[in-house]
Amino acid sequence: MKKKKAHILIVDDEESILTSIEGILSDEGFKVSKAMDGFKALEVIQSDQPDLVLLDIWIPGMDGIEILKAIKGFTSDLNVIVMSGHGSIDTAVMATKLGAFDFIEKPLSLENIIFTINHALDKQKIGEGEIEGLPNEDNIIAGIQRAEMKKDDLLVTDHFTHQKIGFQERVVNGTRSSGCTRQRTLKRSVVLCGQGLHSGLKTGLILSPLPPNSGIIFGDISTGEVVPAHLDHVESTEYATSLKRGYTTVRTIEHIMAVLHMYKISNLFIKIGDEVPIMDGSAKDFCKLIEDGGIEEQEAINKELEINRYYYVKGALDDKRTISIEPWPNLTIHYTMEYPPPVGRQEYSYKFLGKEGFKDEIAPARTFGFLKDFEKLEEKGLASGGKLSNVILLDNGRVINTTLRFSDEFVRHKILDIIGDFYLLGRPIKGLIKANMTGHAENILLLKKMREG
Repeated sequence: MKKKKAHILIVDDEESILTSIEGILSDEGFKVSKAMDGFKALEVIQSDQPDLVLLDIWIPGMDGIEILKAIKGFTSDLNVIVMSGHGSIDTAVMATKLGAFDFIEKPLSLENIIFTINHALDKQKIGEGEIEGLPNEDNIIAGIQRAEMKKDDLLVTDHFTHQKIGFQERVVNGTRSSGCTRQRTLKRSVVLCGQGLHSGLKTGLILSPLPPNSGIIFGDISTGEVVPAHLDHVESTEYATSLKRGYTTVRTIEHIMAVLHMYKISNLFIKIGDEVPIMDGSAKDFCKLIEDGGIEEQEAINKELEINRYYYVKGALDDKRTISIEPWPNLTIHYTMEYPPPVGRQEYSYKFLGKEGFKDEIAPARTFGFLKDFEKLEEKGLASGGKLSNVILLDNGRVINTTLRFSDEFVRHKILDIIGDFYLLGRPIKGLIKANMTGHAENILLLKKMREG
């Protein structure tokens, strides 16, 4: 039986925008209502009960924020997508905290409108089509496909064949073994504000649920362009891991990726303003963010990657930098490092037994660096405004700006980085990783070698 198309209310004080969006949505088969002010919008909501509201934030009289509060006051389950021509992370955070489903910036693009609407309707189980029935390889959303992106550009985790990665899927008498779990997303959208370490600018994240087989996807909060969290999109590994696709770059992803790996979040849309906020240099705030959103298990299966052979790489300029992975019944990481004081020689073994151990042992470990390195970053135009209090800063053989959380906090943070980088394979991994003095560059080299087989 054909599903009923959703009813969408557009609220904007500009007639041209109302007419334009009405045309787009009518062409998609949606029923459309319009309102040019807040009072008319509330009247339509009460009388016609639309399924979704597109709400401009800047409306004379009763502005969008007041309208949003009013809507959520008497119909909290009605999804509202906020639009703004003067967008900022502050506006996005405010709207999302008040219950908005998502935030899109003007000028509006066809693919961004359709992407966001269908995402919202999918969560409400309303509408026809751009999502529950999509096969794995289509990945994200038919709305993005309307932008005429090639399907091959939207890489999914199933890109890796069993043969290339040495993956073993184990299903016995129809019962999934420990090698398979259910895919996961969040129950609701959550937001987090902070500062970019390199840019020094205020930035933030909006994390939104995605349907099964979507993967982890970063989206530019201004343009709506997307970058899958995938090995093929790694642009830079200098000081941090950055992704790039087209003109969109997302920097410093390793900490949030580590948390998604350990919480086994499979499908998530992460709207971001260029750089993931550094917070206090650790991943503990991201753990809280995921827990605030709540974890929702999905029907689709998440197949863990089990390594069945030995892989090894060393650094291009330093033979002491080595990292390897070999078969092991769980994820275990052993890291060894030796730096000048106050770091000295440190080693640590981390065995993943669940998210609680990760929260206690690894997530609180902060980024560290020597003062001379930050001076080099400034010469390159990086770290120009970042707060150095957000990292463990070392100089003259001592920590100069904070108190350590662990005596071996430095080596624990290196393990955090490995956990984050390895989730660029798209699935939780099982194997024994041994690393010595390595960083993001060697992590990515090993992942590429694993893919090559």
